[in-house]
Amino acid sequence: EITREELTRAATEASLLFEREVIDKTPVGVHGGAGLRGSISSHIKQLKDGPLGIVSSNSPYAVPVELGTKAHFPPIEPLQDWVKHKLGIKDDKEAKGIAFAIALKISKKGTKGQFMFKQTFDEQKENVTALFVDAQERIVRRLAGAA
Repeated sequence: EITREELTRAATEASLLFEREVIDKTPVGVHGGAGLRGSISSHIKQLKDGPLGIVSSNSPYAVPVELGTKAHFPPIEPLQDWVKHKLGIKDDKEAKGIAFAIALKISKKGTKGQFMFKQTFDEQKENVTALFVDAQERIVRRLAGAA
């Protein structure tokens, strides 16, 4: 029970750290924090061998933003919304024209991945390891105190 408590504590801390850092690295879209950033969350799953911290997104945009895309012709309407929001273009016709130009570029080159999950993992590996080393030390102290 002591081991499970301490590992759950470490997994929770690591997951929350990872969640915060991924969100900070995630691009802000048309919907601001309610968009892709707002879809990123963490939770702990209790497995037979111990807790597993999971940080994920249920957004259909998460994987394409993380990894980028091959060349494809995207729908114009979401790009038009993005152009209006990000570039401050008010005129529908002008926004549609800019969105179409962006769509043409994506159709030739695809999109570049942002790798917010991978970058966070690479940057936070040592901090997460330290959280579990601390948990190990707490387990030993608690078990020694229980004896």
